[in-house]
Amino acid sequence: MSVFVRSFVRCVKFRSVSERIGIDCGSFRVLQPFRFCHGGSRAIAESSMLCRTLDLRSDTLTQPGESMRTAMAQAIVGDDVFGEDPTVNELQKVAADMFGMEAALFVPSGTMGNLIAVMVHCRERGSEMIVGDLSHMHIYEQGGSAQLAGVHSTTLTTSVDGTFDLEQLESKIHHSNRDVHLPCSRLVCVENTHNIMGGRVLPITFLQQVRAIADKHGIAVHMDGARVMNAAVAMGVHPSDILKHCHTASVCLSKGLGAPVGTMLAGSKEFIQGAVHARKALGGGMRQLGILAAAGKIALLDMVDRLKEDHRNAKTFAKALTQCDPPLYHVDMTSVETNIVRFRLQVPGLSQTRFCELMGEVSKEEIDALDQGVRVLMFPYIGGAIRAVWHVGVSEEDTQLAIKKAQFIAQQVWLKKATN
Repeated sequence: MSVFVRSFVRCVKFRSVSERIGIDCGSFRVLQPFRFCHGGSRAIAESSMLCRTLDLRSDTLTQPGESMRTAMAQAIVGDDVFGEDPTVNELQKVAADMFGMEAALFVPSGTMGNLIAVMVHCRERGSEMIVGDLSHMHIYEQGGSAQLAGVHSTTLTTSVDGTFDLEQLESKIHHSNRDVHLPCSRLVCVENTHNIMGGRVLPITFLQQVRAIADKHGIAVHMDGARVMNAAVAMGVHPSDILKHCHTASVCLSKGLGAPVGTMLAGSKEFIQGAVHARKALGGGMRQLGILAAAGKIALLDMVDRLKEDHRNAKTFAKALTQCDPPLYHVDMTSVETNIVRFRLQVPGLSQTRFCELMGEVSKEEIDALDQGVRVLMFPYIGGAIRAVWHVGVSEEDTQLAIKKAQFIAQQVWLKKATN
Protein backbone atom coordinates (compact mmCIF):
# COMPACT_ATOMS: atom_id res chain seq x y z
CA MET A 1 0.00 0.00 0.00
CA SER A 2 2.85 2.40 0.75
CA VAL A 3 3.67 2.69 -2.93
CA PHE A 4 0.45 4.63 -3.35
CA VAL A 5 0.89 6.93 -0.38
CA ARG A 6 2.75 9.79 -2.03
CA SER A 7 2.13 13.43 -2.89
CA PHE A 8 0.70 12.30 -6.23
CA VAL A 9 -0.70 9.14 -7.74
CA ARG A 10 0.71 7.76 -10.94
CA CYS A 11 -2.04 6.02 -12.86
CA VAL A 12 -1.28 2.46 -13.88
CA LYS A 13 -2.24 0.61 -17.01
CA PHE A 14 -3.34 -2.59 -15.36
CA ARG A 15 -7.13 -2.80 -15.54
CA SER A 16 -7.38 -5.15 -12.57
CA VAL A 17 -5.73 -2.53 -10.37
CA SER A 18 -7.53 0.54 -11.72
CA GLU A 19 -10.90 -1.10 -11.19
CA ARG A 20 -10.15 -2.31 -7.68
CA ILE A 21 -8.32 0.61 -6.13
CA GLY A 22 -9.16 4.28 -5.67
CA ILE A 23 -6.87 6.76 -3.97
CA ASP A 24 -7.80 10.04 -2.33
CA CYS A 25 -4.59 11.97 -2.87
CA GLY A 26 -5.60 14.72 -0.48
CA SER A 27 -5.85 12.47 2.55
CA PHE A 28 -3.97 9.39 1.30
CA ARG A 29 -6.86 7.06 2.06
CA VAL A 30 -7.84 4.02 0.02
CA LEU A 31 -11.40 4.68 -1.18
CA GLN A 32 -14.04 3.01 -3.29
CA PRO A 33 -13.03 1.93 -6.80
CA PHE A 34 -12.88 4.61 -9.45
CA ARG A 35 -13.41 3.75 -13.07
CA PHE A 36 -12.11 5.22 -16.27
CA CYS A 37 -14.83 5.45 -18.88
CA HIS A 38 -15.49 6.41 -22.49
CA GLY A 39 -14.21 4.04 -25.12
CA GLY A 40 -10.97 2.32 -24.32
CA SER A 41 -9.59 4.88 -21.91
CA ARG A 42 -9.94 2.83 -18.73
CA ALA A 43 -6.23 3.20 -18.15
CA ILE A 44 -4.80 6.64 -18.71
CA ALA A 45 -1.52 5.60 -20.26
CA GLU A 46 1.68 7.44 -19.44
CA SER A 47 -0.19 10.03 -17.37
CA SER A 48 0.11 11.38 -13.87
CA MET A 49 -2.83 13.01 -12.15
CA LEU A 50 -4.26 14.00 -8.81
CA CYS A 51 -7.25 11.83 -8.02
CA ARG A 52 -9.88 13.21 -5.65
CA THR A 53 -13.01 11.55 -4.34
CA LEU A 54 -15.73 13.81 -2.96
CA ASP A 55 -18.41 11.85 -1.17
CA LEU A 56 -21.70 13.75 -1.16
CA ARG A 57 -23.97 10.77 -0.62
CA SER A 58 -24.70 11.64 3.01
CA ASP A 59 -23.45 13.56 6.02
CA THR A 60 -23.22 10.22 7.82
CA LEU A 61 -19.90 9.78 5.99
CA THR A 62 -18.01 12.21 8.20
CA GLN A 63 -14.76 11.11 9.83
CA PRO A 64 -13.83 12.00 13.43
CA GLY A 65 -11.11 14.63 13.53
CA GLU A 66 -7.91 14.65 15.56
CA SER A 67 -9.41 16.28 18.65
CA MET A 68 -12.31 13.84 18.63
CA ARG A 69 -10.02 10.84 18.27
CA THR A 70 -7.82 12.13 21.09
CA ALA A 71 -10.83 12.57 23.35
CA MET A 72 -11.97 9.03 22.57
CA ALA A 73 -8.54 7.61 23.34
CA GLN A 74 -8.34 9.42 26.67
CA ALA A 75 -11.94 8.92 27.81
CA ILE A 76 -12.61 7.77 31.35
CA VAL A 77 -15.11 4.93 31.13
CA GLY A 78 -17.36 2.77 33.27
CA ASP A 79 -20.33 0.44 32.83
CA ASP A 80 -23.09 2.59 31.36
CA VAL A 81 -25.80 -0.04 31.91
CA PHE A 82 -25.12 0.48 35.62
CA GLY A 83 -25.08 4.23 35.05
CA GLU A 84 -21.40 4.33 36.02
CA ASP A 85 -19.71 5.75 32.94
CA PRO A 86 -18.74 9.32 33.89
CA THR A 87 -18.15 10.44 30.30
CA VAL A 88 -21.60 9.24 29.23
CA ASN A 89 -23.20 10.92 32.21
CA GLU A 90 -21.47 14.18 31.37
CA LEU A 91 -22.53 13.97 27.71
CA GLN A 92 -26.14 13.35 28.73
CA LYS A 93 -26.09 16.39 30.99
CA VAL A 94 -24.55 18.54 28.26
CA ALA A 95 -27.24 17.41 25.82
CA ALA A 96 -30.11 17.94 28.25
CA ASP A 97 -28.93 21.46 29.06
CA MET A 98 -28.38 22.33 25.41
CA PHE A 99 -31.80 21.01 24.38
CA GLY A 100 -33.64 22.60 27.29
CA MET A 101 -34.87 19.19 28.49
CA GLU A 102 -34.82 17.60 31.95
CA ALA A 103 -32.75 14.60 30.90
CA ALA A 104 -31.11 12.89 27.94
CA LEU A 105 -29.98 9.39 26.98
CA PHE A 106 -27.23 8.23 24.63
CA VAL A 107 -28.52 5.62 22.14
CA PRO A 108 -26.69 3.94 19.26
CA SER A 109 -28.71 5.43 16.39
CA GLY A 110 -31.43 7.84 15.38
CA THR A 111 -33.66 4.98 14.29
CA MET A 112 -33.42 3.44 17.74
CA GLY A 113 -34.00 6.80 19.39
CA ASN A 114 -37.19 7.36 17.40
CA LEU A 115 -38.40 3.82 18.06
CA ILE A 116 -37.78 4.20 21.79
CA ALA A 117 -39.79 7.43 21.79
CA VAL A 118 -42.70 5.63 20.13
CA MET A 119 -42.48 2.76 22.62
CA VAL A 120 -42.50 5.06 25.64
CA HIS A 121 -45.21 7.43 24.43
CA CYS A 122 -47.45 4.64 23.10
CA ARG A 123 -47.35 2.00 25.81
CA GLU A 124 -51.00 0.94 25.63
CA ARG A 125 -52.21 -1.60 23.08
CA GLY A 126 -54.22 0.02 20.34
CA SER A 127 -52.10 3.19 20.39
CA GLU A 128 -51.55 5.23 17.26
CA MET A 129 -48.85 7.63 16.08
CA ILE A 130 -49.37 10.36 13.48
CA VAL A 131 -46.51 11.06 11.04
CA GLY A 132 -45.87 12.77 7.73
CA ASP A 133 -46.15 10.44 4.75
CA LEU A 134 -42.64 11.40 3.60
CA SER A 135 -41.05 11.42 7.03
CA HIS A 136 -37.92 9.41 7.78
CA MET A 137 -39.79 7.52 10.51
CA HIS A 138 -42.43 6.41 8.02
CA ILE A 139 -40.26 5.74 4.96
CA TYR A 140 -36.80 4.69 6.13
CA GLU A 141 -37.12 3.02 9.55
CA GLN A 142 -38.52 -0.33 8.41
CA GLY A 143 -41.91 0.23 9.99
CA GLY A 144 -40.37 -0.36 13.40
CA SER A 145 -43.29 1.28 15.18
CA ALA A 146 -45.54 -1.54 13.93
CA GLN A 147 -42.94 -4.29 13.65
CA LEU A 148 -41.44 -3.91 17.12
CA ALA A 149 -43.57 -1.49 19.14
CA GLY A 150 -46.98 -2.69 17.97
CA VAL A 151 -48.09 0.87 17.25
CA HIS A 152 -50.35 1.79 14.36
CA SER A 153 -49.36 4.72 12.12
CA THR A 154 -51.58 7.16 10.31
CA THR A 155 -50.05 9.63 7.88
CA LEU A 156 -50.40 13.27 6.94
CA THR A 157 -49.58 14.71 3.51
CA THR A 158 -46.12 16.27 3.63
CA SER A 159 -45.86 19.75 2.13
CA VAL A 160 -42.87 20.93 0.09
CA ASP A 161 -41.45 22.74 3.12
CA GLY A 162 -41.61 19.65 5.34
CA THR A 163 -44.71 20.75 7.25
CA PHE A 164 -48.21 19.31 7.04
CA ASP A 165 -51.72 20.74 7.15
CA LEU A 166 -52.82 21.47 10.71
CA GLU A 167 -56.49 20.92 9.98
CA GLN A 168 -55.62 17.50 8.59
CA LEU A 169 -53.61 16.79 11.74
CA GLU A 170 -56.53 17.60 14.00
CA SER A 171 -58.89 15.53 11.88
CA LYS A 172 -56.62 12.48 12.26
CA ILE A 173 -56.51 12.55 16.06
CA HIS A 174 -58.60 9.71 17.48
CA HIS A 175 -59.82 9.00 20.99
CA SER A 176 -60.88 5.42 21.70
CA ASN A 177 -63.55 6.51 24.15
CA ARG A 178 -65.38 8.25 21.29
CA ASP A 179 -65.45 5.39 18.80
CA VAL A 180 -64.53 1.79 19.61
CA HIS A 181 -63.62 1.17 15.98
CA LEU A 182 -60.63 3.53 16.08
CA PRO A 183 -57.18 3.38 17.65
CA CYS A 184 -56.23 5.94 20.27
CA SER A 185 -53.84 8.66 19.12
CA ARG A 186 -50.95 9.10 21.54
CA LEU A 187 -48.20 10.80 19.55
CA VAL A 188 -47.56 13.16 16.64
CA CYS A 189 -44.08 13.25 15.10
CA VAL A 190 -42.31 16.03 13.20
CA GLU A 191 -38.96 16.00 11.40
CA ASN A 192 -36.48 18.88 11.48
CA THR A 193 -34.70 19.39 9.18
CA HIS A 194 -36.83 17.41 6.75
CA ASN A 195 -34.65 14.92 4.91
CA ILE A 196 -36.72 13.94 1.87
CA MET A 197 -37.81 17.52 1.25
CA GLY A 198 -34.17 18.58 0.99
CA GLY A 199 -33.14 19.67 4.48
CA ARG A 200 -36.04 22.08 4.94
CA VAL A 201 -36.28 23.89 8.28
CA LEU A 202 -39.63 23.74 10.06
CA PRO A 203 -40.91 27.22 11.01
CA ILE A 204 -41.17 27.94 14.73
CA THR A 205 -44.78 29.06 14.23
CA PHE A 206 -45.63 25.66 12.76
CA LEU A 207 -44.10 23.88 15.77
CA GLN A 208 -46.02 26.14 18.13
CA GLN A 209 -49.29 25.31 16.39
CA VAL A 210 -48.58 21.58 16.38
CA ARG A 211 -47.85 21.69 20.10
CA ALA A 212 -51.05 23.66 20.79
CA ILE A 213 -53.15 21.05 18.96
CA ALA A 214 -51.34 18.23 20.76
CA ASP A 215 -51.90 19.82 24.16
CA LYS A 216 -55.56 20.36 23.33
CA HIS A 217 -56.01 16.65 22.69
CA GLY A 218 -53.65 15.36 25.37
CA ILE A 219 -51.10 13.75 23.06
CA ALA A 220 -47.32 14.09 22.89
CA VAL A 221 -45.06 15.66 20.26
CA HIS A 222 -41.80 13.95 19.30
CA MET A 223 -39.25 15.53 16.99
CA ASP A 224 -37.04 13.43 14.79
CA GLY A 225 -34.32 16.05 15.07
CA ALA A 226 -31.57 14.15 13.32
CA ARG A 227 -30.41 17.44 11.80
CA VAL A 228 -32.02 19.87 14.22
CA MET A 229 -28.63 21.48 14.82
CA ASN A 230 -28.59 22.39 11.13
CA ALA A 231 -32.02 23.93 11.63
CA ALA A 232 -30.85 25.95 14.63
CA VAL A 233 -27.78 27.25 12.78
CA ALA A 234 -29.82 28.13 9.70
CA MET A 235 -32.34 30.06 11.80
CA GLY A 236 -29.73 31.64 14.05
CA VAL A 237 -31.42 30.39 17.23
CA HIS A 238 -30.46 28.20 20.17
CA PRO A 239 -31.53 24.53 19.82
CA SER A 240 -33.74 24.87 22.88
CA ASP A 241 -35.77 27.56 21.08
CA ILE A 242 -36.84 24.85 18.64
CA LEU A 243 -37.08 21.88 20.97
CA LYS A 244 -39.16 23.59 23.64
CA HIS A 245 -42.19 23.02 21.44
CA CYS A 246 -41.74 19.23 21.67
CA HIS A 247 -42.08 16.80 24.55
CA THR A 248 -39.18 14.68 23.31
CA ALA A 249 -36.54 14.78 20.60
CA SER A 250 -33.79 12.66 19.08
CA VAL A 251 -30.66 14.46 17.84
CA CYS A 252 -27.99 12.68 15.78
CA LEU A 253 -24.31 13.14 16.60
CA SER A 254 -23.08 11.08 13.65
CA LYS A 255 -24.19 13.29 10.75
CA GLY A 256 -22.84 16.82 10.23
CA LEU A 257 -21.52 16.94 13.81
CA GLY A 258 -18.92 14.34 12.89
CA ALA A 259 -19.13 11.76 15.69
CA PRO A 260 -18.72 8.14 14.60
CA VAL A 261 -21.78 6.81 16.45
CA GLY A 262 -24.75 7.95 18.42
CA THR A 263 -27.93 9.91 18.98
CA MET A 264 -29.15 11.83 21.99
CA LEU A 265 -32.74 11.15 23.04
CA ALA A 266 -34.10 13.86 25.33
CA GLY A 267 -37.23 14.56 27.32
CA SER A 268 -38.57 14.59 30.86
CA LYS A 269 -36.93 12.54 33.61
CA GLU A 270 -39.91 10.20 33.61
CA PHE A 271 -39.65 9.74 29.85
CA ILE A 272 -35.93 8.96 30.03
CA GLN A 273 -36.53 6.38 32.75
CA GLY A 274 -38.85 4.60 30.36
CA ALA A 275 -36.38 5.10 27.52
CA VAL A 276 -33.59 3.38 29.48
CA HIS A 277 -35.87 0.37 29.94
CA ALA A 278 -36.81 0.27 26.24
CA ARG A 279 -33.21 0.76 25.12
CA LYS A 280 -32.15 -2.35 27.03
CA ALA A 281 -34.89 -4.44 25.41
CA LEU A 282 -33.71 -3.32 21.97
CA GLY A 283 -30.12 -4.28 22.68
CA GLY A 284 -28.92 -0.71 23.03
CA GLY A 285 -27.53 -1.04 26.53
CA MET A 286 -23.81 -0.71 25.86
CA ARG A 287 -21.08 -0.99 28.46
CA GLN A 288 -17.89 1.12 28.44
CA LEU A 289 -19.63 3.66 26.27
CA GLY A 290 -17.52 6.63 27.30
CA ILE A 291 -15.18 6.05 24.36
CA LEU A 292 -18.05 7.00 22.04
CA ALA A 293 -19.56 9.56 24.40
CA ALA A 294 -16.30 11.50 24.37
CA ALA A 295 -16.73 11.98 20.62
CA GLY A 296 -20.32 13.02 21.24
CA LYS A 297 -19.22 15.76 23.62
CA ILE A 298 -16.87 17.19 21.00
CA ALA A 299 -19.70 16.99 18.46
CA LEU A 300 -22.09 19.04 20.59
CA LEU A 301 -19.62 21.50 22.05
CA ASP A 302 -17.26 22.14 19.13
CA MET A 303 -18.92 21.11 15.86
CA VAL A 304 -22.23 22.97 15.77
CA ASP A 305 -21.01 26.40 14.68
CA ARG A 306 -19.17 25.00 11.69
CA LEU A 307 -22.42 23.70 10.17
CA LYS A 308 -22.86 27.10 8.55
CA GLU A 309 -19.88 26.23 6.33
CA ASP A 310 -21.80 23.21 5.02
CA HIS A 311 -24.86 25.38 4.38
CA ARG A 312 -22.78 27.96 2.52
CA ASN A 313 -21.05 25.33 0.38
CA ALA A 314 -24.35 23.62 -0.45
CA LYS A 315 -25.86 26.91 -1.60
CA THR A 316 -22.76 27.70 -3.65
CA PHE A 317 -23.08 24.37 -5.44
CA ALA A 318 -26.82 24.76 -5.98
CA LYS A 319 -26.43 28.25 -7.43
CA ALA A 320 -23.71 27.04 -9.77
CA LEU A 321 -26.01 24.33 -11.08
CA THR A 322 -28.65 26.93 -11.92
CA GLN A 323 -26.04 28.93 -13.85
CA CYS A 324 -24.56 25.96 -15.68
CA ASP A 325 -24.20 26.34 -19.45
CA PRO A 326 -25.52 24.19 -21.05
CA PRO A 327 -28.55 24.04 -18.70
CA LEU A 328 -28.60 20.41 -17.61
CA TYR A 329 -29.81 20.99 -14.04
CA HIS A 330 -32.93 22.31 -12.33
CA VAL A 331 -32.70 23.44 -8.70
CA ASP A 332 -35.35 25.15 -6.58
CA MET A 333 -33.12 27.55 -4.66
CA THR A 334 -35.83 28.28 -2.11
CA SER A 335 -35.53 24.68 -0.95
CA VAL A 336 -31.78 24.91 -0.24
CA GLU A 337 -31.85 26.01 3.38
CA THR A 338 -29.21 23.82 5.00
CA ASN A 339 -26.68 21.23 3.83
CA ILE A 340 -28.79 19.22 1.38
CA VAL A 341 -29.21 19.97 -2.32
CA ARG A 342 -31.82 18.20 -4.42
CA PHE A 343 -31.78 18.75 -8.16
CA ARG A 344 -33.26 17.28 -11.31
CA LEU A 345 -31.97 16.69 -14.82
CA GLN A 346 -33.42 18.54 -17.80
CA VAL A 347 -32.31 16.20 -20.58
CA PRO A 348 -34.71 13.42 -21.62
CA GLY A 349 -33.10 10.02 -21.69
CA LEU A 350 -30.43 10.69 -19.06
CA SER A 351 -31.44 8.72 -16.00
CA GLN A 352 -30.58 9.60 -12.42
CA THR A 353 -28.58 6.39 -12.16
CA ARG A 354 -26.53 7.05 -15.28
CA PHE A 355 -25.82 10.63 -14.22
CA CYS A 356 -24.54 9.45 -10.84
CA GLU A 357 -22.35 6.92 -12.62
CA LEU A 358 -20.88 9.67 -14.80
CA MET A 359 -20.17 11.85 -11.76
CA GLY A 360 -18.42 8.91 -10.12
CA GLU A 361 -16.23 8.03 -13.10
CA VAL A 362 -13.02 9.56 -14.37
CA SER A 363 -12.44 9.73 -18.13
CA LYS A 364 -9.51 10.69 -20.32
CA GLU A 365 -11.57 13.60 -21.64
CA GLU A 366 -11.96 14.88 -18.09
CA ILE A 367 -8.23 14.64 -17.43
CA ASP A 368 -7.54 16.57 -20.62
CA ALA A 369 -10.12 19.25 -19.81
CA LEU A 370 -9.59 19.67 -16.05
CA ASP A 371 -6.00 18.43 -15.59
CA GLN A 372 -7.17 16.04 -12.89
CA GLY A 373 -9.73 13.38 -12.13
CA VAL A 374 -12.53 14.02 -9.66
CA ARG A 375 -15.05 11.42 -8.52
CA VAL A 376 -18.16 13.02 -7.03
CA LEU A 377 -20.37 10.46 -5.33
CA MET A 378 -24.12 11.07 -5.20
CA PHE A 379 -27.10 8.79 -5.56
CA PRO A 380 -30.56 8.82 -7.15
CA TYR A 381 -33.17 10.02 -4.70
CA ILE A 382 -36.87 9.73 -4.13
CA GLY A 383 -39.20 11.57 -6.51
CA GLY A 384 -36.86 11.62 -9.50
CA ALA A 385 -34.27 13.85 -7.83
CA ILE A 386 -30.56 13.54 -7.14
CA ARG A 387 -29.30 14.40 -3.66
CA ALA A 388 -25.97 15.87 -2.57
CA VAL A 389 -25.16 16.46 1.10
CA TRP A 390 -22.38 18.63 2.54
CA HIS A 391 -20.48 17.81 5.70
CA VAL A 392 -17.22 18.34 7.53
CA GLY A 393 -15.35 16.22 4.99
CA VAL A 394 -16.20 18.53 2.06
CA SER A 395 -14.40 21.87 1.93
CA GLU A 396 -14.97 25.02 -0.10
CA GLU A 397 -12.21 23.86 -2.46
CA ASP A 398 -13.92 20.48 -2.80
CA THR A 399 -17.17 22.24 -3.61
CA GLN A 400 -15.52 24.10 -6.48
CA LEU A 401 -14.18 20.79 -7.80
CA ALA A 402 -17.68 19.32 -7.64
CA ILE A 403 -18.99 22.32 -9.59
CA LYS A 404 -16.33 21.86 -12.27
CA LYS A 405 -17.20 18.19 -12.54
CA ALA A 406 -20.93 18.93 -12.84
CA GLN A 407 -20.20 21.53 -15.56
CA PHE A 408 -17.96 19.09 -17.40
CA ILE A 409 -20.63 16.38 -17.35
CA ALA A 410 -23.22 18.87 -18.63
CA GLN A 411 -20.98 19.77 -21.55
CA GLN A 412 -20.33 16.11 -22.35
CA VAL A 413 -24.03 15.22 -22.21
CA TRP A 414 -25.03 18.07 -24.52
CA LEU A 415 -22.15 17.31 -26.89
CA LYS A 416 -23.30 13.72 -27.15
CA LYS A 417 -26.88 14.89 -27.68
CA ALA A 418 -25.78 17.28 -30.46
CA THR A 419 -23.81 14.59 -32.31
CA ASN A 420 -26.57 11.96 -32.16
